[in-house]
Amino acid sequence: MPFANLTDTSQRLSDTAQEKVNEYQSIVSVANDMFSDFMERVPYLLVALVVFIVFWLLSIAFKKAVTKLLSKSHSHRNLVRVFQRVGGALILFIGLMVAMVIALPGFTPAKLIGALGIGSVAIGFAFKDIFQNLLSGILLLLSEPFRIGDQIVSGDYEGTVEDIKVRATTIKTYDGRQVVIPNSDLYTNALTVNTAYKRRRLQVDVGIGYEDDIEQAKSVILQGLKQADTVSKLAEPSVIATAFGDSSMNLTVRWYIDNGTQANKVTSIHEVIVAVKSALNDAGVNIPFPIRTLDFSDGSAQKVIEDVQQSRESNAQV
Repeated sequence: MPFANLTDTSQRLSDTAQEKVNEYQSIVSVANDMFSDFMERVPYLLVALVVFIVFWLLSIAFKKAVTKLLSKSHSHRNLVRVFQRVGGALILFIGLMVAMVIALPGFTPAKLIGALGIGSVAIGFAFKDIFQNLLSGILLLLSEPFRIGDQIVSGDYEGTVEDIKVRATTIKTYDGRQVVIPNSDLYTNALTVNTAYKRRRLQVDVGIGYEDDIEQAKSVILQGLKQADTVSKLAEPSVIATAFGDSSMNLTVRWYIDNGTQANKVTSIHEVIVAVKSALNDAGVNIPFPIRTLDFSDGSAQKVIEDVQQSRESNAQV
C-alpha cells in the first residue's frame, strides 16, 4: 500500500507538471505569434507613420500657401484663419484615416463612423453645442464683425479680442483677466464693438446753479474743451441742458475722440472733467452741492425743541 500511494502521488505531480508545461508552451506560442504578427505589421506601421508625416507637412505647406496668397487682402484677414484652421484640420484628418487604413488590416472609415455612432440621435444631441460653436466660429471669421485687437462688449464681459478660434473667442479684460466666450454666444446675441470706428463720442454731466446763466456756462465749457488735447478737432463738441436737478441745472457735455480705445476714453474723460471744472471756477459759475430744504412751519419742530429742553432740565435736577 505505501508503494501504491507513492506511485499515485508521483503520477499526479507528473500530470500537474505536464499541464503547467503545456500552459507555458501555449503562452509562449501565443506571444511568438503576436510578436511575429507585429513584426509583419512593422513595415506597414512605418509606412503609415511616413504617410501621416507627409500629410502633416502638407497641412503646414497649405497654411503657408494660404497666408501667402490671401494675406495681401486686408479687408478679410480672418478669411486666412478660416482656411488655415479648417483646411489644415481636414488634411490632418484625411492623413490619419489613410494611415489607419494602412496600419490596421480591415479598417475602413465607415467602420470608425459606425463604432463612434456619429449617425445616432444621442451622439447628435451630445455634439450639438460643439457643432453650433464650430459653425458660429466659421461664420464669425467670414463675416468679421470684429477683429483681433478690437475692444468688444458681450454680456457682462468687456475687453480686447486676443484670438478668434473656430470654437471660442478669447478676450482680455481691462483688469487683466482672460475670458473665453463660446462663438455661438457672440454670433446669436447682441455685441458691441467699441473700436469699430476710429472716432467715438463721449459725454459727462455737470450741474450749475439755478442763479447762473445757461448760455454763459455753455460758452465757458466749450472754451474749456479747447484746452483738452484728447478732444477731437474734427467734430464740434456740444453742451445741452438736460434736466432740472434737485439743486442744479443739469448740463450734458458731449465730445468726440479720434481713438476709441478704452485707455484713451478714460484719459479723455479725466482731462475733460478737469478742464470743465477749471473753466467754470475761473468764470465764477457755481457747481452746487446737493441741497435739502427742511420745512418746520407746521410747529412740530417747536414741540421737539420743548421736549428736548424739558428732558435736559429734568436731567440737571437729578
